Amino acid sequence: MRERTMTVAGYARVSTEHQLENYSIEEQTGRLRAFCAARGWTLGELYVDGGYSGGTTQRPALQRMLEAVRRGGVDAVVVYKLDRLSRSQKDTLTLIEDELLAHGADFVSISENFDTSTPFGRAMIGILSVFAQLEKDQITERFTMGRIGRSRAGYYHGGSRPPTGYDYRDGLLQVNEYEAIQVREAFALLLAGRSVNAVSRELSARYTTKWTPAKVLSVLNNTVYTGKVHFRGQDYDGIHPPLVDTDDFQAAARLLRGRGTAQTAPLKSPFRAGYFLSGLVWCARCGARYSAVHGCYRCYSRSKCSPKFVRDPDCRNHSWPIGELDRLVEGQLAALLTPEVLAGVLSPQSGPPAAEAAPQALQKQIAGLDGQTARLIQLYQVEALPLEEVERRAGALRAERERLQARLDAPPPSPASQQPEEWARRFWAGFAASGTDSRRMLAASLIERVEVDGLSVSIYWRL
Repeated sequence: MRERTMTVAGYARVSTEHQLENYSIEEQTGRLRAFCAARGWTLGELYVDGGYSGGTTQRPALQRMLEAVRRGGVDAVVVYKLDRLSRSQKDTLTLIEDELLAHGADFVSISENFDTSTPFGRAMIGILSVFAQLEKDQITERFTMGRIGRSRAGYYHGGSRPPTGYDYRDGLLQVNEYEAIQVREAFALLLAGRSVNAVSRELSARYTTKWTPAKVLSVLNNTVYTGKVHFRGQDYDGIHPPLVDTDDFQAAARLLRGRGTAQTAPLKSPFRAGYFLSGLVWCARCGARYSAVHGCYRCYSRSKCSPKFVRDPDCRNHSWPIGELDRLVEGQLAALLTPEVLAGVLSPQSGPPAAEAAPQALQKQIAGLDGQTARLIQLYQVEALPLEEVERRAGALRAERERLQARLDAPPPSPASQQPEEWARRFWAGFAASGTDSRRMLAASLIERVEVDGLSVSIYWRL
């Protein structure tokens, strides 16, 4: 090193509060002071990062030290060990060459007994940084393999906040009955024709849990509710109880995303209703989607209102007035959903509709609410919750229990009193009175796509 008195900066780091003794902050700083005193160097300032990983350079003390080096006046940076500066090979070389050496500051590591003022020291920096990177990669690989093994064994490992409908206790997902009711209802409402926005509004109005469209969409797309554990693009069979049937989950997925690629998805956006056939109409000539603009369904290639959807700039396929094409498709739906078909789907003899729950399911939900109320009382008795919070939660549980009990006590309609024509009349009356989003959800559940070829219209059904 240089003969003149040097002014150096010391740097120390630990990853956790439980670092081994010989890596503790006190041990590192003590050795830095002793080393500088033995060399006759002036230790200007000690920069300490406690609880920061060596895999990133975004550490407050490190950044302050680099600012001091850039301002000048620091002849060298001293660390106890190379990996205290960084565990990344790329970051180590970048910090030393592009930050320290570029601003006239050498780098000294006490444990490895070398510094960058010598050619050998600079060569050793590169070698040791390779081993630091290797150690980091091995740790990451072991951690990843452990998570894969845990996933294959069926254990959930998604973090401290469990998915809605579950509590995370003792390393396991356990059903939260109050939230589980809401999750099941979210799927039932969607399958009954509600949009994501409508589902969030209805759930928020009925329960104390805050529901947003984004939360609804996250729940509807999460395979954890079918008893799966998802990790790195793979689903594994979980050991936690499922909340929804796999068939219902897949039916919801078809409504939200459609079948096949994103370009054939029937619903452009699950949040916004748009028009009755939004996202369903396609050009049979150029393959572009049709959009609803200025009162007509029009080929994107012809309207050119969104360049990224243009398939053939010279396409001249016909446009259809929105009302005219809507009525044509509704007529085909009416021909498909005959009174006999609707009576078979909606009649109590064929089972409850998707949005309704069987008596056994209602009784299970009521029992779950009673269990939640009992736990609230226990929490109050051990002073874990204040009285005001217990009363608020108990009131919500009581209101939900009364609603479920009323559904359980309601007498089922008599099948004999409903003729097929009556079922059809009631269904189409409800269809006409429904909002655009509900009507579109019904269409998307039955129609794969509508192709327009001039004045010819072809409907491809999902059945």
